[in-house]
Amino acid sequence: MYDSVISKNKKQNKNKNTMQEYQVHPLIEEADKKKNEGKHLEAIRICERILASDLACVEAYEEIGDNYLSLRKYDKSEKALKHAIKLNKNSANANYLLGFVYSCTGKWNESVALLEAADHIYPNHPEILRCLGWSMYHFGQHKRGIVLLERSLFLAPHDPLILNDLGVCYLNDKDFERAAFLFKKTLQIEPDNQKARECLNAVRFFQREFEKLRNSKKKR
Repeated sequence: MYDSVISKNKKQNKNKNTMQEYQVHPLIEEADKKKNEGKHLEAIRICERILASDLACVEAYEEIGDNYLSLRKYDKSEKALKHAIKLNKNSANANYLLGFVYSCTGKWNESVALLEAADHIYPNHPEILRCLGWSMYHFGQHKRGIVLLERSLFLAPHDPLILNDLGVCYLNDKDFERAAFLFKKTLQIEPDNQKARECLNAVRFFQREFEKLRNSKKKR
């Protein structure tokens, strides 16, 4: 259930804050502005201009990968981000973004490995932990995935993305009370959050069904 939550909500799925401190190419800031305006192709073209004069600009490859990710062109995103990591294996952002790509395409093993690398480079970043927890959960390590998501929530307690992802995991584990609490909290923060509303309705549906099942067993 809800296996594609990340990919379905990609445009909202990343903290806009940079994960590294470095001297930013002046055109990168322009590309980032275009990206945040949803003008992804324009942002990509700006980055390609940078690469025309500087093939070693890691940030340009990261931005290209990020924009292709927003466009759901995962193969092109993967290619750019692999190149970024080849140039700088210690880029938390590139490892995070490529791990994100693999979570969208269901390559959970690869996703976990890259997100763990990102977490090692940049520890305790709530967005990295959110994605790592989600991928870990879908890789089959449910308990560890939930622990990571809870840690992410502790660091960013009002982040609707973390609340929703953690809620979905609890819903899948049939912990309806905890799931309902998380989706309600999302709706307190963002009353128009459609995903939280749909998931809360799903929680209530399953609660009713399980209650019916329990009552039918008692009558036997």
